[in-house]
Amino acid sequence: MPIRLIEGPALLVVFDDPMTTGEALPVAGEEPAARGQGFYFYNKKDGYNGWFGFSIVFDSPAHKDTLNLVGADLMEEETHDLTVVGGTGDFFMARGITTIRLDAYEGTTYTRIQMDIKLYECYV
Repeated sequence: MPIRLIEGPALLVVFDDPMTTGEALPVAGEEPAARGQGFYFYNKKDGYNGWFGFSIVFDSPAHKDTLNLVGADLMEEETHDLTVVGGTGDFFMARGITTIRLDAYEGTTYTRIQMDIKLYECYV
């Protein structure tokens, strides 16, 4: 559940949410595929745009790694691209683009975002 820290002309939200490979939250007792942990803030002065900074944290027998994402959230656009700026473990030195789009929304209680992640090898 998001924690609202600042509200007014700007809004800062810290989150730690489950991430799944399907279209629903995990069944009770089932572990999510990963967790999205980070923050976003919105500036309501000139429109309603935001900025994300978060990690996808994998904690399963197969992976104990992270993937780090940052970027602008231009609210009027149907899709948004976030930059993959690194990671740990299997995602060490990861670079790429993550395209997100709002998939489902129910007021302030539930939001589902679809993410398509494209990673590129860029070792020097």
